[in-house]
Formats: sequence, C-alpha cells, structure tokens
Amino acid sequence: MSTQPEYDANSEAVRTHLTILQDVIRRMADNSASCKNWCVVLVAAILVLVARTDTTDYALLALLPTLLFLFLDAYYLALEQVFRNSYNAFVLKLHSDGGIALPDLYVVRPTGAVNKQLPVSLRSTAVWPFYLMLVIAIALVWKFDCIKALLGF
Repeated sequence: MSTQPEYDANSEAVRTHLTILQDVIRRMADNSASCKNWCVVLVAAILVLVARTDTTDYALLALLPTLLFLFLDAYYLALEQVFRNSYNAFVLKLHSDGGIALPDLYVVRPTGAVNKQLPVSLRSTAVWPFYLMLVIAIALVWKFDCIKALLGF
C-alpha cells in the first residue's frame, strides 16, 4: 500500500505552488490597472474629438467604454480575490496538522465563486470612485453644451 508523501513549508514544490498562485494574483491586479489605463485613454480620445468637433451630444459615447471597463475591472478584481482565497486556503492547509499532499500541489483553481465576488468588487473603493469621476466628467462635457445653449453662447 503506497502512501502519498506530505510536503512541508520548506518544500520546493510548495514554494513553487505558492509562486504560481502569487503570479496569477499579480496578473489579475495588473489587468485591473490596465483596464483603468485603457479606459482613460479611450474616454479622453472621445472627449477630445467631441471638443474639436463641438458636438457634445457625442460625449455620451464615452459612457460605453467606461461601463465596459468598469465591469471588466470589477471582474478582474473578483478573480484576484478568489485566487487570494485559494492562496490563503492553501497556506492554512499547509500549517494545519494534515499538511499538504501531492493532489494539493499545482492545481490552480479559485476558491469561491467569481459571480458572488463580482458585486463586492463593484462596490470596492478600487473601482467605483475612479469610474464615477469619469462618468461625472463625461456628464459635464455633455451638459456643457446644454448650459451654453441656455446662456446663449
């Protein structure tokens, strides 16, 4: 009867597994930051075109990339959180009396449901203030034309 070996915190396999999980978490955080960068670039480009052509009604087009990147950003944050949960669960199991067995290694699977974490991510202070400010800027550009028309400019 063969028994599976248990791995401790000093095992190279355990350290490699933790490194893999850390890399996945880092990639999700980088993707979240990229969403914000691309959103600013696209919204700024649309608003510059609106300003140059003096057609502020088209400023509302900037809401499309803003909303798309808002949900994509929240999705990446949700993925990051479920992979953090996976990392923490692995470390807790490592420090428990049972230890880590071979089937626990090199399985990169999120712990928890992304769809349950997504609403939490949407309410995160890493998401809503940023996108709220973009929506306010878009609304100001759009309303500026209405204000100019009311004032007779």
